[in-house]
Amino acid sequence: MVNNTKTHLIHDRNARGHSKTGWLDSYHTFSFSNFYDPTRMGFRSLRVINDDRVVPGAGFPTHGHQDMEILTYVLEGAVEHKDSLGNGSIIRPGEAQIMSAGTGIMHSEFNPSPTEPLHLLQIWILPNQKGLKPRYEQKAFSLDERRGKLRLIAAKDGRDGAVTVYQDVDLYTSILEPGNIINYHVPANRYAWLQMAKGVATLNGEELRAGDGVELTGEEELTITTDIGAEILLFDLG
Repeated sequence: MVNNTKTHLIHDRNARGHSKTGWLDSYHTFSFSNFYDPTRMGFRSLRVINDDRVVPGAGFPTHGHQDMEILTYVLEGAVEHKDSLGNGSIIRPGEAQIMSAGTGIMHSEFNPSPTEPLHLLQIWILPNQKGLKPRYEQKAFSLDERRGKLRLIAAKDGRDGAVTVYQDVDLYTSILEPGNIINYHVPANRYAWLQMAKGVATLNGEELRAGDGVELTGEEELTITTDIGAEILLFDLG
């Protein structure tokens, strides 16, 4: 049965939740921690998009997760990751990191720089099944792969060099320079979410700024342009 319903809903950056401590300044696209909005409980399998800024030398101490696909996308600075699987790594802009929490995993995420701030997006996706074996994966994507075009960085089948996510999700990213045009077809019976990570862009003529998200339901042709530059994430969701 084909669903011909089409909706296009902008989630304004100024309506996000906000929390601030001495070391963390965080904006929540969806309900998270002390922020609760019944109209912002996630979209499809996409459950969390937190826009986090971490001061130098600080970070998230060791804590646990279960049954969640957790992606880290760094915009500025670097993240030092450690987990109970024995992984230790640095994640920088242009890299995709995913951690499948599965049956349970402990991890910490710190800003290792004594001087430079850290800016990242923390993304949680509900897995396609519970009780999976925990795992970790990290890959780098060059600027040329992402500049002016969509680059697949996470996919359910790990194709084209993307990291694997245990859910019917394809995640693309792009860095747009002035004059760039991105076109994308959202197929019938699919859904999409566009997240503005940096800058200013237009989606089908509507202006979007960093922090805005757009919920897309049903078949649609997307045209994304910018006059000043932008960085975007586009989720194609089952």
